[in-house]
Amino acid sequence: MKSNFLEQMVEIPGGKITLRDDRTKEKWTVSIQPFLLLKFPVTQDLYVQVIHHNPSTYIGSSLPVETVTFKDAVIFCNTLSSQNQLAPYYKINAENEEITCDVTATGFRLPTEAEWEYACKAGTTGVRYGELESIGWYKDNSEHKTQNVGQKAPNPWGLYDMLGNVWEWCSDLYDTEVYGSYRIFRGGGFCDTERSVMATTRRRSHPSKFKIDDLGFRIAKNS
Repeated sequence: MKSNFLEQMVEIPGGKITLRDDRTKEKWTVSIQPFLLLKFPVTQDLYVQVIHHNPSTYIGSSLPVETVTFKDAVIFCNTLSSQNQLAPYYKINAENEEITCDVTATGFRLPTEAEWEYACKAGTTGVRYGELESIGWYKDNSEHKTQNVGQKAPNPWGLYDMLGNVWEWCSDLYDTEVYGSYRIFRGGGFCDTERSVMATTRRRSHPSKFKIDDLGFRIAKNS
C-alpha cells in the first residue's frame, strides 16, 4: 500500500525509564533502544486502508480507530507489515490464540509499555508533558466522544494525542500469574477524568475479548 504514514513515524532516541505499578508498588528501570513511533494514534482512514472495514463506534476518517481488541491491533500490524514487504512481528497460534513476537522482525508492532511511557514523557519528568487542557481530550473537553487526531499540542518529540482521546494498546503482558494473557494499555481516553489521564497510568484487559469505544493503538517499528 502507498500511504504517507511512513513519513509520520518519529525517531525516538534511546534512553532509560523507570516504571511503577500502583497495585504492587513495584518499581523497575528499563533501557530503551532507539525505535520509530507513529506521531498519531492509528486513524480510521489508515485502518480501513489496511483491514478494509471500520470497527469504530465514532465514525470519521481522521478520528482514531477504536473498539479494537489487542488481537485486532496485532492483525493490523502484521497485515501492514506484509503489505510493505516487511517480516511480521507477531505470530498467532490458531489453536489457542496465543500471541508471541519476534523481537528481531522488521515489521510494524505495538510499542512496549516502557517505550510508550518513555516516548510520552519525551524527556519531561512530570505525570504529563504539559497542561492537560492543551495536550489532550478528556472528560471535561471532549464532548464525550473521540476527536480528530493532531488538534492538541504535541509533546517535545512531536507526538500527538499521547494522553487522552483514546487509550492505546501496548505489547506487554500485565501479570501472567494473576491475570494470565491480559495485555496493557496506556494514556487515558476521552471519557476519563483528569486524574486518570497521566503518562504513568496503567490498565489491562483480555487480548481477544475486550474492546471499547475509547481504546485504540499506535504503531511502532524497530529502527
